[in-house]
Amino acid sequence: MKPVTVPFFISHQGCPHTCVFCDQRTISGANGNLPTAAEIISRIDLWRSTAADRPLEVAFFGGTFTALPEKIQFELLAPLQPLLESGDIKSVRISTRPDYIDAARVAWLAAKGIRTIELGVQSLDDAVLAASGRGHSAAESLAAISCIKEGGITVGVQLMPGLPGDTPASSLHSLQMAIAAGADFFRIYPTIVLRGTELARHYAAGKFTPLTLDRGVSLCKLLLQRAMQSGIPVIRIGLQADHGLNAENILAGCWHPALGQLVRSQLYADLVCRSVLPGQRVTVFCRPERLSDVVGIKRGNLQKQIDRGVEMVVATDTTLKNEELAIKTEDKTVTYSIISDLHYSIHEV
Repeated sequence: MKPVTVPFFISHQGCPHTCVFCDQRTISGANGNLPTAAEIISRIDLWRSTAADRPLEVAFFGGTFTALPEKIQFELLAPLQPLLESGDIKSVRISTRPDYIDAARVAWLAAKGIRTIELGVQSLDDAVLAASGRGHSAAESLAAISCIKEGGITVGVQLMPGLPGDTPASSLHSLQMAIAAGADFFRIYPTIVLRGTELARHYAAGKFTPLTLDRGVSLCKLLLQRAMQSGIPVIRIGLQADHGLNAENILAGCWHPALGQLVRSQLYADLVCRSVLPGQRVTVFCRPERLSDVVGIKRGNLQKQIDRGVEMVVATDTTLKNEELAIKTEDKTVTYSIISDLHYSIHEV
């Protein structure tokens, strides 16, 4: 049973750098103040009251947890220890930077109930990291992934395609290197230009060209499919819509409040386009959970087929896998997969 995550946003706390793209307070919609022990317990109690029988997981997002003073790390984790022992919470998740990970830190965190560490890797191209002001190397990221895995903790990798100097090829290479290093899951956050950041100044001066929404979706669908082909889940694509993320604060870049659905929908649209000839009448079957993705946002995928002269009806079939579509024409039904039956070239992005 998937746990309910009780989030605490400690935006930019502990981080020794301000990367060119970064404004954690805008991204999270939180001021980044560290919660007190009483506030931690109170929020857990509140979330427990609505979780029914689902287990709870506590998460510290946004900051660089392992760069906080050890005393602060201890104070944040201390109120969780009795709850972990009693089973009232199942596990703890933190986010941090690759250059603040080593074997001793990992062992201590594991003993305190940390079961997942998300690393802000962003890129595994040293030139991109330098241009973004990250302050660490690709080698440090790969070492951190390996270190966390060896410590028995699940490791998630956050990637940011579209950073200064990045290309579709380097984004794909970063994903492939992270997979090879042992990443257990990904978050993919295409770069956006936030007002007040160094990147915003570069953009205004014509020194940075961000991904458009269309190019970002094309790149993300390639990254998502490659991750799926490796059996590695992508748990989120795009920053979560929040009151801090709006037209006033986002100057440019690949952002949409439902970016993940846009990307998944594009995969299914491509599969239908490559499997159905213009002018055909078809019924497309999918898993019930994938119905909205196959139809598309505002029925966009259906309209795309209408524009091709295709008469398409969508229905559900619980025997299919999430990645499969069964396409029925007048004389046959064939099952296709967005994993194995789509073939993208990096040059298409």
